[in-house]
Amino acid sequence: MIVRTCLPFCLLFAAFLPLAFAVDPLPSWNDGPNKKAIIDFVEKVTKAGTPDFVPVEERISVFDNDGTLWCENPLPFQAIFAADELKTLLPDHPEWREDPSVKAFLKSDIAALSANHYKGLLEIIALTHAGITPDEFTARVKQWLATAKHPRFDRPFTECVYQPMLELLSYLRANDFQTWIVSGGGVDFMRVFAEGTYGIPPEQIIGSYSLVRFEMKDGKPVLTKTVDSLFIDDKGGKPVGIHTFLGRRPIAAFGNSNGDQAMIEYTTIDNPRPSFGLIVHHTDAEREYAYDANPKSTGKLTTALEVAPKYGWTVVDMKNDWKTILP
Repeated sequence: MIVRTCLPFCLLFAAFLPLAFAVDPLPSWNDGPNKKAIIDFVEKVTKAGTPDFVPVEERISVFDNDGTLWCENPLPFQAIFAADELKTLLPDHPEWREDPSVKAFLKSDIAALSANHYKGLLEIIALTHAGITPDEFTARVKQWLATAKHPRFDRPFTECVYQPMLELLSYLRANDFQTWIVSGGGVDFMRVFAEGTYGIPPEQIIGSYSLVRFEMKDGKPVLTKTVDSLFIDDKGGKPVGIHTFLGRRPIAAFGNSNGDQAMIEYTTIDNPRPSFGLIVHHTDAEREYAYDANPKSTGKLTTALEVAPKYGWTVVDMKNDWKTILP
């Protein structure tokens, strides 16, 4: 009697099982060698009983943010936020107008702000981000994200994310990967939106940061953001940040620029575990932007692109590999 009852359900399950496994985990990716490379890697390291199997606790993937998970033009979005904050705060701080970085900003002198490793841009960020509590900063970012729109795409900045990369994040997590952001952007800035936008919690974000000061005020604990001991999580800083805050070597790294090269090298060269490196190459001026050697703001891609074949990194051609770009 029990067999008769269960048999139809077993047959039904068997009928639908091939369909379940046939579901495309990356539907916004065109079929081809790059999509296949991703899936082959994930299947390889998750197949128990094989030499390439990687235990769940070591399945760590790291992602750059600007230009890898969302757009970085016409400027990185945190820079646009800082610029909007400067406009709001400038009337209360007329002395700022004598600052060379502020003068460059008021003249829209991107070259001056970008010079010397974006020194001017960092000074603008320092003026607008420091001297307030993390909670106050979070509230300002939330308010800005709720109202500001991308100047080209006319949509909220949190909707200027790459649909194929959202699918990749979900696919990795479905296979028990941790997904970390390792970005030159400010860690406090990214913590505001990353969980809702990418499904990445605040504790899995490594970014640029400066010291936060603790003190008791009126019997209450207060944290205040400063610009002291600024750590830039870019280029060689990325492996340092991974070691310091993550404590394990990743087996998969995803970036889009020379600033991500050290992170991908650290992940893929002489790694005792199977590893995977991927570069997002911006090649679609019609649907997004096209740049590599001469970007409009950030995201220069030359040396990382040159060494990619040597190390077997996957280079994604946005125009040809992605069916769609923005959700």
